[in-house]
Amino acid sequence: MIICAGNQEVFNFAQSVGVGLIDSAYGLTKLCLEEKPESLLFIGSAGSYGEYDIFDIVESKSSSNIELAFLNDDCYTPINNMLKSDNNFTKDQTIVNSSNYITTNKELSIKYKEHNIGIENMEYYALMQVANKFSIPIAGIFIVTNYTNKDAHKDFINNHQVSMNKLVSYLKSKNIIQNV
Repeated sequence: MIICAGNQEVFNFAQSVGVGLIDSAYGLTKLCLEEKPESLLFIGSAGSYGEYDIFDIVESKSSSNIELAFLNDDCYTPINNMLKSDNNFTKDQTIVNSSNYITTNKELSIKYKEHNIGIENMEYYALMQVANKFSIPIAGIFIVTNYTNKDAHKDFINNHQVSMNKLVSYLKSKNIIQNV
């Protein structure tokens, strides 16, 4: 089953689950209980910490939930803030960080890279957490819409529609979707 966040990222071949960590976790839990998918593929946009360029496609089966305070040693957490899915969808080890906040500080972006984290997407960690609880394999395919700097939101808006078209073309080229 292909899933997406929703709002600006809606596809006629994907189920929308919600934007952000909380709404997406709730939406996917409901979907898992009602439809019991055998596997999940999450598609969406991402911001790059600098390793990837705008319009790059990144496949992943790893996620983290590293908040900005963690990067400055201003907090701790009792949760496992790194997840990995055992699936055959992708071999890519790019870690996707998820938070309800978009990074706009280039110096903090560098710190994410120091933790081997490549991109950020608001939902992926929560979706992986839910999928793991239901023992459902999950992977993500992301297109970079912006860098994580002061222009992140402006670049996201400017690049979003082209990015979504490129993402659909990529999914078609990999035979993940047909004639959509």
